[in-house]
Amino acid sequence: MNAGGKRAWLTIPPLVTIGAVFIMAFILVIAGIGSIRTQRMDMEKLLLAQGTMLIRSFEAGAKTGLLGVQWDSPQIGKWLMEAAHQPGVLYIFITDHRGRILAHSDQSQVGKTYGQDLNLDAVSQSVIPKWRIRDNSIFEISNRGVPLPGQLTTYIRTNSPHEWLRVQITPKESEEITRLVMFVGLDMRPLKASQEAATRNTIIGFAILLLIGFAGIIMLFIVQRYQSARTSLSHIRAFSDTLVSNMPVGIVSVDDAGKISSINETAAVLLRVNMTGILGKKADEELPATVWRAVGGFPPAEPVLAKEVECVIASDRTVPLEVTTTPLTENDGTALGHIILLRDLSEIRRLRKEVERSQRLASLGRLGAGVAHEIRNPLSSIKGWATYFGERYRDVPEDRENAEMMVQEVERLNRVVGELLEFARSMNLQKKALSLQVLLENALKMIEKQAKERQIRIVTDLSPDVAPVHLDEDKIRQVFLNLYLNAIQAMDHGGVLTTVLSRNESGDPVIRITDTGEGIETQDLGMIFDPYFTTKPSGTGLGLAIVHRIVEDHGGTIHIESGPGKGTSVSVTMPVGRTRES
Repeated sequence: MNAGGKRAWLTIPPLVTIGAVFIMAFILVIAGIGSIRTQRMDMEKLLLAQGTMLIRSFEAGAKTGLLGVQWDSPQIGKWLMEAAHQPGVLYIFITDHRGRILAHSDQSQVGKTYGQDLNLDAVSQSVIPKWRIRDNSIFEISNRGVPLPGQLTTYIRTNSPHEWLRVQITPKESEEITRLVMFVGLDMRPLKASQEAATRNTIIGFAILLLIGFAGIIMLFIVQRYQSARTSLSHIRAFSDTLVSNMPVGIVSVDDAGKISSINETAAVLLRVNMTGILGKKADEELPATVWRAVGGFPPAEPVLAKEVECVIASDRTVPLEVTTTPLTENDGTALGHIILLRDLSEIRRLRKEVERSQRLASLGRLGAGVAHEIRNPLSSIKGWATYFGERYRDVPEDRENAEMMVQEVERLNRVVGELLEFARSMNLQKKALSLQVLLENALKMIEKQAKERQIRIVTDLSPDVAPVHLDEDKIRQVFLNLYLNAIQAMDHGGVLTTVLSRNESGDPVIRITDTGEGIETQDLGMIFDPYFTTKPSGTGLGLAIVHRIVEDHGGTIHIESGPGKGTSVSVTMPVGRTRES
C-alpha cells in the first residue's frame, strides 16, 4: 500500500471503525449461536440415528426369525441386556400401547408401567421414530415395535433373580400386544460434554476476536493520535522553518556548549558565511569579533541583551547591526543555549538621515523665505546704482568694469535668492497622465548638444511596458534636466550617459541615470541633498536639494550610488497612485 493509501486509512473516522467492530461482533455472535445450534442438531441426529439403528436391527431380526425365540423365551430379555451393554446405550425395552413393560434390558422393570406422559397409542401406530430428552442427560427414542412370531406368551420375573413365571396371554391381550412400542435410551453426556467444549471454544474464540477488535480500535486511536501529532508537528516545523528562513532578521542559535546549531539565510548573507559549513563550530571562532564582544559571552544575569555595534564584515565592509541575545530554555528551565538576533540598521539609519534632512530643509525653507524677501529689495537698489555708475563713468574703463562686475554679482545673488524662494515655496503640483518615455526623450534632446561638445555618448533603454504616470510635467522635466546636467558636468573628458526605464517588483516605474564620470567622495554622499552643499566652484548647492524635494512631493524616492572614479548612478522611483501630502 502506498503512502496515500495509508493516510486514507488513518483518516477513517473512529466512530465508523467502532461501528464496524460492533457489527462484526454481532455477526460473530449470530454465527456462534448458529454454530452451537448446528452442533446440537448434529448431536441429536447422531443419537437418533444410533437409536433408530438398534430398533431397526431388532425389528429385522424379529421379522426374519433370526432371534430364533418367541415371546415365551427369556432370551428376549437377555438380548435386550446385551444390546444395552453397547457404548452409550443406557437401556432398551418394549411396552405395549398402554405402557406395560413386556421386555427390558433391566429385568427388574418388566411388568411395570412406563410412558403415561406419552401418547403411546399414537407412537405404536407411527412408522416415524419419536425422541425426547430426559433428565437433561438421556436421549430417549421411541418407535413402533414388531411382535415376535409364535405363541403369544411372556415370562414375568419372580422375586428370585433366576426364576421366571410363565404367563399365558389371553386372546384379547394377544390382539393388543401386536401394538408394541420400543424404547431406547442413549447417554447424552459424552456428546454433551463435547458440545459444551465446542461451545466453550466458540465463546473463547469470540472473546479473543472481540479483544483483538478492541485492541485494534485502541491501536487505531493511538496511531491516529500519533499521525495527527506528527502532522501537526510537521506543519509547525514547516511554518517555523519558513518563518525563520524568510525573516528579514538574522537568527543564529548557539547550544549550551557554545557551538552554532542553526543559522538562517539572512544571517548567513549578512555575515558572509556558509550556512552548512558553519554548523557545529565554535561561535566565538566563526562569528565576527564585534558581534561576539557585543553578546559578552552570554551573561546569565541579562535574559535579553540588545546593543548597536559597527560590525566589520570580511575586512572590507562595515555594517551597523543591532545585536540581541536571549537565552533558550526548556519549560523546566533547563538551559539549551542562546539565540542571537542580528538586524541590519543601514536602512534605518538612512531613513533617520532622510527625516533629519527633511526637518532641516523645512526649517531652512522657512528661514530662506523670510530672508529672500528682505534681500531682494536691497539687491534691486544696489543693481540700480551699479548700472547708474556704469553709465556715468563709461569713459573710465576701470570704473565701468567695476560697475559691471557689481551688476553681475547682484544678478548671481538674485538667482540664488530665486532658487531659495523656489525651494522654500510650497509646491502646487499640476499633475496629469504623462509618458515617462516621452519626458526622458525630450530631456535628452535638450542636453544633446552639450553632450556632443564633451564627446559623451548617450545610451537609452526605455521599456515600453511602463504605463503613463500622473506627474507635474514642468517639475519632473526640471528633475531630469538637473540630473543630466550634473552627469555631463561630471564627465569633462567624455564618457557614457545611460538612461534605463523599467519597473520594480511593485510595478512602479524606476528611472536609472548613470554616468562614467569622476564619482563622488564617500564622505560627501551623506550630504549630497543638503542645501548649499556643492563641490562645484560656481554651484549654489540647491539643485539636488530641489530635485529631492520635487521627487518627494510626488511620493517618490531618489537614491544615489557613487564612488571615487566609479561614476555615479541615480535611481528615481515614482510610485503609481501615491503622492506626498503637502
